[in-house]
Amino acid sequence: MSDLFNTGAEKASYGIGLQMGEQLKANPFDGLNLHSVFEGMKDAYAGEALRVEIPEIQAAFEAINAEIQKRREEEAKVLAAEGTAFLEDNAKRAEVTVTESGLQYEVLATGEGDKPAADSTVRVHYHGTLINGTVFDSSVERGQPAEFPVNGVIKGWTEALQLMAPGAKFRLYIPHDLAYGERGAGASIAPFSTLIFDVELLEVL
Repeated sequence: MSDLFNTGAEKASYGIGLQMGEQLKANPFDGLNLHSVFEGMKDAYAGEALRVEIPEIQAAFEAINAEIQKRREEEAKVLAAEGTAFLEDNAKRAEVTVTESGLQYEVLATGEGDKPAADSTVRVHYHGTLINGTVFDSSVERGQPAEFPVNGVIKGWTEALQLMAPGAKFRLYIPHDLAYGERGAGASIAPFSTLIFDVELLEVL
């Protein structure tokens, strides 16, 4: 660890910088200039006269926001198209079942006993990835099963869980409209993402 930040104030100040850096990293735009960022921070903190007028700053923000929105829309179209192509190919495999809603699943292990209803609460292990293999969430990796109501999760899960008996393990291929749709979920699941989950139903509570 660095010895540059020894006092509580230094550590807190560094933390502020980290937060700002993460925000900038999450919302990048072409031409982002960290020197200009630091200059703006210094002027604001010191109460200096503005070197760029507010209307100019607002106009620049609007232009950048329009650029970011356009890029996100283009990325979403690509993701949606990639997801559709993946699901079309995947549906051709004999071991994959496709439901009326478009959910695809593969039975990795069968269970026995009563299947959960929509208003049941279940305990599961799961491992979630994007179609490129990137892991975005995994109770398996955490070593801690999850508990939740069947009707309190994404539509693809709600449908699939009601097909599973305790002890069953399914691999789910979930179209974006049965997952997080145009919203996405945090930084790891972009809008219009097709998701893959390995789900093991441990218990109906």
